[in-house]
Amino acid sequence: MSIFKHTTKLIHFYRPFLKSFSSMEKAHISKEGLVSRRADLEDLLKRRFYIMQSFGIYGGKAGLYDYGPPGCAIKANVEKIWRDHFVIEEDMLEISATNITPDIVLRASGHEEKFSDIMVNDVEKKEIVYRADHLIEEFIEETKTKQKDKLTPEKLARFDEILRRINEYKVNDIEEIIKELGIKSTKTGNALSKPYEFNLMFAIQIGPTGDSKGYLRPETAQGIFVNFRNLLEYNGGRVPFACAQLGIGFRNEIAPRGGLLRLREFGMAEIEHFVDPEDKSHPKFASYKDYALPLYHRHQQENGLDSVEMTLTQAISQKIINNETLAYFIARTHQFLIRVGIRPEGIRFRQHLGNEMAHYSQDCWDAEVLTSYGWVEVVGIADRSAFDLTRHTKYSKKDLVAARKFTQAKEIEVLEVKLAKPVIGKAFKAENKAIVEALENLDENTRKAAQEGLAQDKTWTLTLEDGRTFAITPDMMSFDLKKKRIMEEKFTPHVIEPSFGIGRIIYCSWEHSFKMRSKERTYLHIPPKIAPYKCSLLTVVTDPRFDPFVNKIVEGLKKYGISNKVDTTGQGIGKRYARTDEVGIPFGITIDHDTLEKETVTLREIDTTLQVRVPVNEIVDLVYNLSEETAKWEEVLKKYPQFTPSSQE
Repeated sequence: MSIFKHTTKLIHFYRPFLKSFSSMEKAHISKEGLVSRRADLEDLLKRRFYIMQSFGIYGGKAGLYDYGPPGCAIKANVEKIWRDHFVIEEDMLEISATNITPDIVLRASGHEEKFSDIMVNDVEKKEIVYRADHLIEEFIEETKTKQKDKLTPEKLARFDEILRRINEYKVNDIEEIIKELGIKSTKTGNALSKPYEFNLMFAIQIGPTGDSKGYLRPETAQGIFVNFRNLLEYNGGRVPFACAQLGIGFRNEIAPRGGLLRLREFGMAEIEHFVDPEDKSHPKFASYKDYALPLYHRHQQENGLDSVEMTLTQAISQKIINNETLAYFIARTHQFLIRVGIRPEGIRFRQHLGNEMAHYSQDCWDAEVLTSYGWVEVVGIADRSAFDLTRHTKYSKKDLVAARKFTQAKEIEVLEVKLAKPVIGKAFKAENKAIVEALENLDENTRKAAQEGLAQDKTWTLTLEDGRTFAITPDMMSFDLKKKRIMEEKFTPHVIEPSFGIGRIIYCSWEHSFKMRSKERTYLHIPPKIAPYKCSLLTVVTDPRFDPFVNKIVEGLKKYGISNKVDTTGQGIGKRYARTDEVGIPFGITIDHDTLEKETVTLREIDTTLQVRVPVNEIVDLVYNLSEETAKWEEVLKKYPQFTPSSQE
C-alpha cells in the first residue's frame, strides 16, 4: 500500500470517530461540568496511584509529581502512540540527547536572555512571591464572580481585553495593570513590588571547579539543532527531513499549579521538520486538503469571536495558515489528540497574535484543550524560520546548512567583500579582531545593506553579537560583484516545530475520560490503546477448578503482549468490577460455572457494562482486536450472545 493510500485510509478511520464523539458527547463537556467533577477525578487519581505529589512523606514539593503503576503505564502507552503516529508513520529520525546543557548552547538559542516569567513580591514579606500573570488572572476572575452585578460593560470589556492579551504583556505593561486594578498581595493585603523577570532555567555546575556552567534543559529541541550536521549526513544530505525526540524538560516555575498542567520537571515530545525555505509544500498535503479543523485565528480573537471550522485548503488560500507543512502537522496533531482520548469538541487551534509571536516566527499555533482550568495549551506548532540554525552557526562557527543540487551548472552573482585591515586596525585598535571577523562573516543580505549604506550615507553601522556598534566607512571596506558558476547552492533550512507536553495531554485525556455512575462509582473511559491494563480476568468465586482456565487465558494474553490484571479473590464481583473500572481497564473477562460446562466466559465493556458470552478459544483474539482498536464493541454485541448477570453489579 502506498503512503498516500495509507494516509487516506487513516482519515477515513477518524471521520466516524469524530462524528460519533460530536453527536454523543458534545452536550456533556463544558468547563463548568469539568470543574464540578475535578475533585472526584483528583480523588480517583490519588487513590488508585495514577499520580502522586513527589516526596509526600516529607510534605511534597509543588510542581513535582510521580507516576504510579497505572499512570506510568498510560504515559508509556501515550508515548508509544506518539512515536507510532509521527516517527514511524512519517519516517522521522529520532535521537535522545542529554538533559544537561552547557550555557553557551542556551545563550545561542536565546534562552539565557529571554526564557523568563514576570514575578512580583510582597513588599513586606519578600519570601511571598507571585507569578504576575496568574495574580492578575485570579484577581479578575474573583472580581467578576463577587461583583458580577456591579461591573459596567466597559469594565467587563477591559477585563476581557487584559485576559486575552495577558501572554503578550511586558514588565512595564504588567506594572501598569497592577496599578490600574489596585491588586495587592492575596495572602497579606500588602503592596506589591515592581514586576521583574525571573529566568526559569535550573542553573547547574558541570565538573568540580565551577568554571563550566550549564543548565537542565528547558526543552529537548536544542539537542536536535546542535546535531543538525550529523542528522543531515545520516539522511544522505536530503532536505526535507524531520527529527523527533522524547525526553524530560525542566523549568523552575514560580508558582506551579494545576497538577500535571504546570510542572518543574515534565515529559516532552518534540519534532523539528527541516524544510527548504523556498518550498514549504508537503507531499501528503493533498490527502488532507479537505480535513476540517476548529481554528481560532487572529481575526476571531481580535474581534471577540469563537473558533471557526475550516478546511486546510481554505485556511491556506485565505493566508490564515502560513504553509502546507505547518497545516499538515496541525491536522496530524488533531488526529493524535483524539487517538489518546481527548474529545474533538474540546480541541481548538489558537493562532498566536502578531505581537505575541517571537520576531523570527513566521506563524505559530497552539493546540488548546478545554479543561476545568479553561483552555490549556498542550501542543505548540510553529514555523520558526531559520532562527535556531542561524544562531548556532554564529555561536559555534560551524555552518549548519544544506544544499540544493543542480543537474546543470547555474550562474550566480556573488558580492565579495574586500577589507582594508590596516585602516580598520588603526581606527578600532583593541576591537580590531572582533570587527574584522564580523565583517568577513557577513551574510549576503547584510553585505548588500552595507554596500548601499556606504554608497548613500558614506557610513554603515556594524552591530556585534554583544550589542556594541561601530561606524564603518568606505575606506575600510569595498565590494566586488563577481559571476560564478555553481552546481549546488547552500541554504539554511527553515524549521516547522510541533512541541508536545506529554503530561498535559495525559491530564486532559483523564479529564475528558472521567465518568461517574454515582458519587461512589467513578471510572475512566479511556481508549484501549492507552489503558494501563487492556483487560481484567476475574473468577465469579474462588474455586480451584477455575485455575486451568485462568492460566490458559493469561498465557494467551501474555503471548499477544496484552497487559492484564488477575483478581481471583472471593470479594463480590460487583466490587471487583468497580475496582477495575477505577483503574481504567476497558474489558473484563469473567470465569464462572458455565465455563466449566460449556468452555465459555463473559466479556464486559467498561462504559456500557454490557456482557457477552465468548468461547474460551476465541477470547484472547477478541480482546487483542479490541485492544488494538481493530474491532469495535458494537460489532462484538452483534456477533456474540449477550449475557445478563443474575445480580446487579
